[in-house]
Amino acid sequence: MAKKENNYYFDTFTKSVSYACDATALLQDCFSSFNPDTLHTHMEEMHKIEHAADEVKHDMMQQLVKEFLPPIEREDIMELAHTIDNVTDNIEDVLQQMYMMNITSLRPDAKEFTDVISKCCSTMRAMTLELHNFRKPAHLLKHVIEINHLEEEGDRLYLNVMHRLHAEEKDPITIIAWTNIYSGLEKCCDSCEDVADVVEQVIMKNN
Repeated sequence: MAKKENNYYFDTFTKSVSYACDATALLQDCFSSFNPDTLHTHMEEMHKIEHAADEVKHDMMQQLVKEFLPPIEREDIMELAHTIDNVTDNIEDVLQQMYMMNITSLRPDAKEFTDVISKCCSTMRAMTLELHNFRKPAHLLKHVIEINHLEEEGDRLYLNVMHRLHAEEKDPITIIAWTNIYSGLEKCCDSCEDVADVVEQVIMKNN
């Protein structure tokens, strides 16, 4: 187990992931009772979450500059902080795409994506809570594998929703808009897998 004084980084990774979980919950709330008139309000709430996550990341980078001997390699801390931050950024991007594309009604299968993203973020949080045990990684690796499986579920969902979109929708503008939104939702799943990949990299380097 890492020394107590080095738990700052592991605790902060978990705090950063918690913002991604908050962003996912807000996206689910927006999708569960979608109203285009309140989309801008949801965007403002989402930006507050994203901004708070950025502040946590910046504070960690400032601490890292002063750190003599971090618990894992500096490059891994920087990469993990960046990939976690990307998750929240990508979730925010989904709402921005919907606003820019002037989406007025929600396709039902979009909600399925938010469920997968929510599971990814919950597993990611469990993974970072376990990260301080990177030298005894049995439980940690289970979370890594689970996120990989969830990302594959996101890939399968993306294939199916894109097929339905092109089979059912005739309006080219709608097809373009929802292609961008579905791609953004899939990217959220991919970015969670990126976090798991960095954690796996940490495990491989230290065992």
